[in-house]
Amino acid sequence: MDIYTIIFLALAVFIFLRLRNVLGQRTGNERPPYDRAARNVVQAQDNKVVPMPGAVIDQAPLAPTADAPPSDRWKGLAEPGTALAQGLDAIAAHDPSFDPRHFLSGARSAYEMIVQAFANGDRRALKDLLSPEVYESFEAVIRDREKHEQKTETRFVSIDKAELVGAEARDRSAQLTVRFVSQMVSVTRDKAGTIVDGNPDKVADITDVWTFARDITSRDPNWKLVGTGSAH
Repeated sequence: MDIYTIIFLALAVFIFLRLRNVLGQRTGNERPPYDRAARNVVQAQDNKVVPMPGAVIDQAPLAPTADAPPSDRWKGLAEPGTALAQGLDAIAAHDPSFDPRHFLSGARSAYEMIVQAFANGDRRALKDLLSPEVYESFEAVIRDREKHEQKTETRFVSIDKAELVGAEARDRSAQLTVRFVSQMVSVTRDKAGTIVDGNPDKVADITDVWTFARDITSRDPNWKLVGTGSAH
């Protein structure tokens, strides 16, 4: 071999030894390769996967539990720690599908339907929307109007607000109280068309406080009006 071949062989042996010192040798006790996808979890002693701080940002949030609801669970509806928030927590604990925003949307529609049905004397519609006790009081007024041959005309101008002001879970019943702020025109006329109450040309500001309830042990999702009142 010429001198150049000997020099290249010596360099090759030198480089191999340097790499061996830097990279090390396999002994069978090496750690597994670093897994980026698993960097945010560890395995606990009871074989449960425990999230580590700094979890991946696209991870689906955990569903809130009834015993530890998040502080902003009812954001826009009730302040944390208030009686209203505690009442909503109690209802949600009995009925995980409870959605107060969906309820308020339905309550607005029910409010208008009940007021119109009451004005028109529509007993069938009222029976489906009222508790027996409230139906009896509404029906008594309708019966009195019919006795005196009077008719009521009611027209909604707007429903400006529908807000929760009370919530309670009692025994098998969930109760929600809503304050409605609306504008409407209402007039009652006798048989001859003479106005006996109201003004057909005046828009009245109305504030009603109504309480709805449903059996939270029942599969029937419908709420019924169980109490009425007014506020000024």
